[in-house]
Amino acid sequence: MSTITINPALLCTQKPTNMQVIFRKISRKGSNRGTTTPTDNAHPQARESTPTRRPGNLNGNPFREPPPAYSAAPPVRTTSISPDDAPAYSTAPSARLAPFSPIDVLSTAIENTHIASPTTPIADDAYSFLRTFDTVFVIDDSGSMAGGRWREAADAIATVAPICTSHDPDGIDIYFLNAPDDPAHHGVQRASTVRDIFESVRPGGGTPTGQRLRSILVPYLRRYELDPEHTRPINIICVTDGDAHDDVESPLIDAAKKLDALDAPAWQVGIQFFQIGNDPEATELLKYLDDELASSAGGSIRDIVDTVPYRGRQGGTLTADGVLKVVLGSVNRRLDRRRSRDLHTSVRPAEFET
Repeated sequence: MSTITINPALLCTQKPTNMQVIFRKISRKGSNRGTTTPTDNAHPQARESTPTRRPGNLNGNPFREPPPAYSAAPPVRTTSISPDDAPAYSTAPSARLAPFSPIDVLSTAIENTHIASPTTPIADDAYSFLRTFDTVFVIDDSGSMAGGRWREAADAIATVAPICTSHDPDGIDIYFLNAPDDPAHHGVQRASTVRDIFESVRPGGGTPTGQRLRSILVPYLRRYELDPEHTRPINIICVTDGDAHDDVESPLIDAAKKLDALDAPAWQVGIQFFQIGNDPEATELLKYLDDELASSAGGSIRDIVDTVPYRGRQGGTLTADGVLKVVLGSVNRRLDRRRSRDLHTSVRPAEFET
């Protein structure tokens, strides 16, 4: 694939690019629905917010070092991928093995995981890399998500929330694009609480996806720059129909450039777009963010984005491999390359369970 470099000075005189056309189409479509893009001064999410509050481990540098190796020798504890709350995470220390790349560790676990059904037990080690991260959910609660898409978002979150809550020892954080930030949405440790938070919000308003991501990424990167030794990697899962009304590209490029400048580990920041619905223009935008973002910035930045479609209302549900890609695809290039058609079965997903 050839790399196209765009000279910003020529933008005023040349024809608009394909991506500019996509953003304009989506913006016009949002205007037809009567939804107004919030401004930085007017929108409640314009204020930067801190996604995590976790103190670091003062005894060393556990976040820049790779996690322990996956060992095939001990018996593998299994869990079932279901909407039920997973067993509580144990904080008991485990034996530390020789250090090596966590990407290799996860890839080994994935190779040993070939599961076609989302209710079939899966080796817990396939998800153990999640314990390294602070997981953040960003949920699109705009007007375009009302109705069937909101119910589909509930199905999608029910599929992955138990995995994430059971592998983040101090809980996940939840943000919405429009609903005000709430301290009760931070440090969530039960999937049933995720359900309750989701059900307390009603979709409406614009889709300031880029603005919300920037409000999370900027303070996080500032904290990482000041104290990289004790800043946990962050895994952002953005549940959205992809119909953004603002600039999503710039905050992602800025974050990738900052991470490169700081020589951060490849997995320090990951952003997974979990697409609800099948709007072709929105799909094209998310595919661009996944596949062409680096080349649009000159090809010199890291890839921090992955996308996964959700096809629950089309008669499919995520396989175990699909769940792996949703929760870890943005920080593992091997999962990022998985094809979408391999990620779903024909079984309809279950609703939230208490």
